[in-house]
Amino acid sequence: MREIVEDLAARAVPLFAITNFSDEFWPAFVEREAALFARFRDVVVSGAERLAKPDPAIYALALDRFGLSGPDAVFVDDRADNVAGAEAAGMRAHHFHDAAGLRAELAGLGLL
Repeated sequence: MREIVEDLAARAVPLFAITNFSDEFWPAFVEREAALFARFRDVVVSGAERLAKPDPAIYALALDRFGLSGPDAVFVDDRADNVAGAEAAGMRAHHFHDAAGLRAELAGLGLL
């Protein structure tokens, strides 16, 4: 995943994230993973928002905050319920199983 994120960033693809992470532990985690998360323009942290995937409200919040409409976003997650939630919010979504499958889908969308 790190390589995919780096490749997307190198192509100037805007990167955003939604994470079901505790607000309490997020700062230390993002600091430890700064090389990866520095490439993201913004991250919606469920613990800070008191919302969690797959609640439809978190997808609506993210789209609004990121300035995107559903079809302009590609949501990637390893949980089927989160993918279904993103699709219900109008986003394109990819159920992550492996990096090769994600890379192929992103290439098909012209992002890689």
